Amino acid sequence: MKRFVFIAVLMFILFFTTLVYAERIKDIAFIEGYRENQLVGYGLVVGLNGTGDKGDATLQSVANMLTRMGLKVNAKDIKAKDVASVIVTATLPPFPRAGSRIDVIVSAIGDAKNLQGGTLLMTPLKGPDGRVYAMAQGPVSIGGFQAGGAGATTQKNHPTVGRVPNGAIIEREVDFPLNLQKEIKLILNSPDFTVASNMTEEINRALNGEYARAVDPSTVVLKVPDKYYGNVVGLMTLVEAIDVKTDMPAKVVINERTGTVVIGSNVKISPVAIAHGGLTIEISTQYGVSQPEAFSKGQTVVVPQTEIKAKEQEAHLVEVSGTTLGEVVRALNAMGVAPRDLIAILQALKESGALKADLEIL
Repeated sequence: MKRFVFIAVLMFILFFTTLVYAERIKDIAFIEGYRENQLVGYGLVVGLNGTGDKGDATLQSVANMLTRMGLKVNAKDIKAKDVASVIVTATLPPFPRAGSRIDVIVSAIGDAKNLQGGTLLMTPLKGPDGRVYAMAQGPVSIGGFQAGGAGATTQKNHPTVGRVPNGAIIEREVDFPLNLQKEIKLILNSPDFTVASNMTEEINRALNGEYARAVDPSTVVLKVPDKYYGNVVGLMTLVEAIDVKTDMPAKVVINERTGTVVIGSNVKISPVAIAHGGLTIEISTQYGVSQPEAFSKGQTVVVPQTEIKAKEQEAHLVEVSGTTLGEVVRALNAMGVAPRDLIAILQALKESGALKADLEIL
């Protein structure tokens, strides 16, 4: 009975460990050619409540639009402030189909103050090749507001950038004959020799053959088995669900603007002694009044009195070392340092060679 319990516990630990360090292929890689594409266009937002552009370029665009509609107008005769020139951007998803709808982002490029309540007129969206892939039109939602009166204003979110949900209709498809492919290239999101090798082994094990091979740290080439030719969708449904053991590099990421520090699980610190003392400087200014004597020709003046105090905390040597993330965190927490002090300590540890990890500063 004891032996059975021991085996069961051992199997549970092994199974749990596999789950912890395994990720699906669909989460760590993508198919070459299966990608998004950026679209951009120039358009006009109309119906604004006097918060539009004041520039001549927008008025000329309005005149050109009216001319195409059969109404000949001189741009100098237009005095409207209810129109804004905007740049419209969108992301074309993989395998787009004509008639599908996508969201678009509308951003003012002139001196418009607010796009609230405006409507985007029909705008062609082009790809890098200059072709039109979608047409956008619809009411602009900014998700906020801007209001003000004499000497006071209030604002929520960014009033000169908005979104048109499902505002663009795809007109042109991007051909990618997936089911006719004889080879599929899987591109890793983060190139890594170990992960590419593990992915190759797991795919070949699942397909019972030597169909996958790693050609570099970021690419695994998968030969389509004969039984899946013409049914690559079924093959990728199987492959995407395969779990692959991943390996995280030893890295410390620092954002000095926000004081954020992220330490990877494989980070190690060689035994070192650290002394870090904080220096506090307090500057205070008080203003006094110098009053001249009676019947003198002097003037009353304000005399500033500045006082500077400097206080440096005592710094004690603290031994810091660790072979696991938990030990590293406990050792650093024992020093009781603030996040920004921790950033300085980690940079010094990297310079000394004690920090066994890549240090990335955002």
